[in-house]
Amino acid sequence: MSSSQRASIYERITAEILAAIERGADTWRMPWHHDGSPAARPINVTTGVAYRGLNILALWAAAEEAGYTHGLWGTYRCWAKLGAQVRKGERATLAVFWKRTEIGDAEDGDDEQSKRPRMFARGFSLFNIAQVDNYSPPEFPRLPESERIAHAQAFIAALQVPIAIGGDMAYYQPSTDTVHLPPFERFKDAVSAIGVSVHEHAHASGAKHRLDRDLTGRFGSFSYAMDEAISELTASFILADLGLACEPRPDHAAYIASWMEVLKSDPRAIFTAASKAQQAADWMHSMQPSRSQEAA
Repeated sequence: MSSSQRASIYERITAEILAAIERGADTWRMPWHHDGSPAARPINVTTGVAYRGLNILALWAAAEEAGYTHGLWGTYRCWAKLGAQVRKGERATLAVFWKRTEIGDAEDGDDEQSKRPRMFARGFSLFNIAQVDNYSPPEFPRLPESERIAHAQAFIAALQVPIAIGGDMAYYQPSTDTVHLPPFERFKDAVSAIGVSVHEHAHASGAKHRLDRDLTGRFGSFSYAMDEAISELTASFILADLGLACEPRPDHAAYIASWMEVLKSDPRAIFTAASKAQQAADWMHSMQPSRSQEAA
């Protein structure tokens, strides 16, 4: 694949996500907001494995635009193997997988830099279950909300980030490595409180002794907007995993313009944000006790 084709993948996916953000700007509803239902989490119809990183966001954006309500996706060949048929004229959604170049790949030139192994995006096409005939989706069991909330609270506690309760603002303080949260009664409900806490813990994941992201930016700066986008995406990924809704908050209005500026500044910015959000989500999952530890 040529460099121009790779650039086209970055530009096409960024354009589609930007369009989804612009459609929701008036209501603050972004493509990564969801109802927390099992069907909202994009998964591969053949393997049952959840998509990751940028592909989650790209598939959410496509579902938002087309009105898809189910998260089952597959290639044309995947659906055909299951006896299903993609309807004629249906438009595919572009997703990406990452391929490692071989050392000295001829298409990358002969300089020393080009001889180092690198990862690059390669596109492939997916279709949603709403675009196919002759397939019935499986049932996705869902725990009662009270159990999902209790699980989410235990999930946050396992992250072992100090939490200070008080005041009327939620934020992460890097200098003290502390997440600050308003009292519970300041939130609309338990799910809202959990969503804000996960977002602030996503910022905490960037501390130097964790994932070492740049947390020095001030409001309005590129680095500040980037970490807000990373934390927002991390929260949406984690809340989907926990089966809880990710809803817009009033303070999103202050960030939408800066998010769009970041994404428009570089066609690869959303790839970077989604990748770092997936790293943060992976770190959160890695902090959870194993089943053997729970049983001990």
